[in-house]
Amino acid sequence: MHRIKLITLIIIIFTLSAVSDASVLLDRVVALVNKEVITWSDLYKMMEHEAGGQLKAMEQDDRMKIFKESEAAFLENLIDMRLQIQEAMRLGIDVRLEEVDEAIENIKNKYSLNDSALEGSLKKEGLTFENYKKRLSDQILISKIVRQQIRSKIVVSDEEINKYLESKKENLIDNEAYKIRLIFFEKPKNDSDKKIIEEKASLVIDRLKTGEDFSKLAEEYSEDPSGKTGGDLGFIRKSYMAEEFVNAIDKMNVGDFSAPFWTEKGLHIIKLDEKVSADGMAEVREDVRKQLIEDKFLKKYKSWIKDLREKAYIIIRL
Repeated sequence: MHRIKLITLIIIIFTLSAVSDASVLLDRVVALVNKEVITWSDLYKMMEHEAGGQLKAMEQDDRMKIFKESEAAFLENLIDMRLQIQEAMRLGIDVRLEEVDEAIENIKNKYSLNDSALEGSLKKEGLTFENYKKRLSDQILISKIVRQQIRSKIVVSDEEINKYLESKKENLIDNEAYKIRLIFFEKPKNDSDKKIIEEKASLVIDRLKTGEDFSKLAEEYSEDPSGKTGGDLGFIRKSYMAEEFVNAIDKMNVGDFSAPFWTEKGLHIIKLDEKVSADGMAEVREDVRKQLIEDKFLKKYKSWIKDLREKAYIIIRL
């Protein structure tokens, strides 16, 4: 089942068709992006798809509360996707059929699927093969314009790397340092609200299991200031960690994310990005270079999206 979900979640452009329980929903326009319409069913389908089966296990009141809390953020994401596709088309960027075919072959090879198995998986998700190819094409188009407008223009100097390492030097003294990312939910004032926090964390875990990027989920969910930079806490010595963090780290390999765990401050999910020895500074410098590139990318990307929004005609009717 996870493999089936992964296949469709590779596409950022989610299925934008009527939802299964459309009979109880009055479809309506929730946004207009220049000349393109986004409907409530578009938005609902996106939220339902990301949540997987987690929502179905919830009580109706809790499910609707999470929908209400999340719908605005999901709508913003949909608007951003539409704007990027529109801008790519305006600049004459296109996607060749061969590129889509190559992407499909890569997906089939990655998950050991033949044509029949792939089409069967798509059918279970309510997608036709042509719908799937269109959404892959949209995703490739977004990747192209982001690379052209942002990634190709980012440079990180040795001086910037040295400055970053100097600011983190206290965390690099021990024989081992851990590079950690965090998604944090603040402890509620009332213990009775802990269940809602834990359900939110469960949704995050479900999305991580389908292959979504930890740093992007940190930006979306984390209530810690580090969420603005993808949850990056930098390199941390074990002696500086709270006991709960040490217990989680000891069970993790590089690339793993933890189960949610409570401390006196709140609920945490962490990801172990890197574990390095003191003599591994070449690897550390390369990791820092990649991190600084990503930090610059996020800053420039947000600025670019903001500019697209300011130039666009957008009406939101949630």
